Amino acid sequence: MHKTIENLNYIQNQINSKILKLNNNYRPKIIAISKTFKIDHILPLVNHGHEDFGENKVQEGLEKWTDIKSKNKNIKLHMVGKLQTNKVKFALPLFDYIHSLDNIKLAKKISEEQKKHLNKPKVFIQINIANEEQKSGIDKNQVLDFYKECMKLELDIVGTMCLPPINQDPNNFFLEMRNINNNLQLNELSMGMSEDYIKAIEHYSTFLRIGSKIFGKRN
Repeated sequence: MHKTIENLNYIQNQINSKILKLNNNYRPKIIAISKTFKIDHILPLVNHGHEDFGENKVQEGLEKWTDIKSKNKNIKLHMVGKLQTNKVKFALPLFDYIHSLDNIKLAKKISEEQKKHLNKPKVFIQINIANEEQKSGIDKNQVLDFYKECMKLELDIVGTMCLPPINQDPNNFFLEMRNINNNLQLNELSMGMSEDYIKAIEHYSTFLRIGSKIFGKRN
């Protein structure tokens, strides 16, 4: 068995054990973050039947996934990195989910392009949950107004996403995200990565973005 499949199975078993303790029947999806990894490192997971993969850059996604997605209709590709407005027209035909909507200019561009491509991606609003200057995202106090603008643009907003500070306990940030999501009456939560996905499950994250725990360390 390929190492990536062993890693994925281990993570899935951990998740299942945690859900049993929570006494809840919800099932988060694992997005295998395959950025920087060559396709031969990813294909074993594709052939194993894993369906959700994430990329940080549009160009890398196009080079790696265009052919594979045409042959594997069940695969869902997630854009998890910062999306530039000039790349939206290339992203929309390929990516099923965009996790990084972080400004109104980008929202307008997605709205414009989805009409041309007749392809409506599912979109997460990225929230700067800790108000960190170096991070993208909507101010948590402005999320409701931003969400309303997105509704006017006919975007398919399914949930919110965050990147909590790496040097702090994420629990409080995850709890705050869950409350924001509930206030917006959204069903999906994109939070939890290789180091904190178990904590994210405690707050009912529905999409876990896991890279190094599956594929190993990046160069």
